[in-house]
Amino acid sequence: MKRVLIYAIGLVLCMLLLGVMPVAGEEKIYDNVIRLHVLANSDSEQDQANKLAVRDAILAAYSEELAGNTTAEAVARVEILLPQIEELAEKTLADAGDPRDVTITFSEETYPERVYGELHFPAGRYLSLRVLIGEGAGQNWWCVLFPPLCVGTATEEVAVTTPEEPPAGLGEHAWRLVSQSGEYQIRFRVLEWLMNR
Repeated sequence: MKRVLIYAIGLVLCMLLLGVMPVAGEEKIYDNVIRLHVLANSDSEQDQANKLAVRDAILAAYSEELAGNTTAEAVARVEILLPQIEELAEKTLADAGDPRDVTITFSEETYPERVYGELHFPAGRYLSLRVLIGEGAGQNWWCVLFPPLCVGTATEEVAVTTPEEPPAGLGEHAWRLVSQSGEYQIRFRVLEWLMNR
């Protein structure tokens, strides 16, 4: 009896896991977005201001350059630009009188769910341009580098553009996921599969 119960629990868990797996061919937002993550040296007022200055410089210099690319083109372009982005961040800090080291990485990173105005980004692993300033022990900032939706400003608030059409590099399904934050559809893949058989 105990063995049957263990098998039944295992079967239910497998069905639940299969129920949340993406269907083949379904577009995932995680594959179409490059996040920007800037970590301040500390929580001091100056370090936080420097973090925002670095953020603004990167968005101003590269958002427009990445616009109009496919996701694959944007990824390839960011990989080429990494040394220049690091140099820009260090120059921005030096201009502010802060000669700290900057470490740039470009890899997958786990993000919590975030809502920027009308745009919703579900929690998950996203390709991320991570800018670590000095110790990286202060509050961080994140948004989207590609497609260019976040517009840098000189304050903590960042304007997020919400175009009518999906930006280049973001397909129709992914755009609906991002732009319709309040419109969720709960679907059980296993039940859909069983009903369509």
